[in-house]
Amino acid sequence: MKILVPVKRVIDYNVKPRVKADGSGVDLANVKMSMNPFDEIAVEEALRLREKGVATEVIVVSIGEQKSQETLRTGLAMGADRAILIVSETEVEPLGVAKLLAKVVEEEQPGLVILGKQAIDDDSNQTGQMLAALLGRPQGTFASAVEVNGDTVKVTREVDGGSETVSLKMPAIVTTDLRLNEPRYASLPNIMKAKSKPMAQKTPADYGVDVAKRLTTLKVVEPAKRIAGVKVADVDELVAKLKTLGVVA
Repeated sequence: MKILVPVKRVIDYNVKPRVKADGSGVDLANVKMSMNPFDEIAVEEALRLREKGVATEVIVVSIGEQKSQETLRTGLAMGADRAILIVSETEVEPLGVAKLLAKVVEEEQPGLVILGKQAIDDDSNQTGQMLAALLGRPQGTFASAVEVNGDTVKVTREVDGGSETVSLKMPAIVTTDLRLNEPRYASLPNIMKAKSKPMAQKTPADYGVDVAKRLTTLKVVEPAKRIAGVKVADVDELVAKLKTLGVVA
């Protein structure tokens, strides 16, 4: 069985994003980029399933500019077998990503697609669900545990107030949550091996998918700075402060 793992190149989670002066977006100039943390978890889970003998091949795929090769090489260094880069020098929205991934799935026929539940740059949390809908495949989102048994996959997923377990008939789509696993570090020998692993390059046109933008970003602003806390002597003073701030009428 093949496992397909989509990965995305995003601002490193340790970096504080800066908004452009004109408010048109986030400034990416000279900013450290890395693999989306949720996607790292997805790669790790796919590798563990291969190590258990459940899968025979792990394929990483990314949609983005040529620099996304670095992200794919990270996945290959972790242990993935081969990579596919769909080159697009413009940002592709979640629906466009899902449509491209659907074409890749039709071509590769993986038994499982495992991807991060969301990317930390736009926090859309849409691609996995859209992909399942386009393919008509069952989905297990926000997975904190994945267990494959024959042609079914059991997914424990996090929900409000606890967790639930669903059993899906494969082929299926699974999106990963933070508590699923701890991604491994790529060793130096594996980093060197990754340079010789196959990486195919495609374009959206190769798949016949229109990735034209359908959404317009009007303005990007930084979150408002938190107001420093103050101590109050009693409840009456607390209520008065809240009224002054307009929190209560």
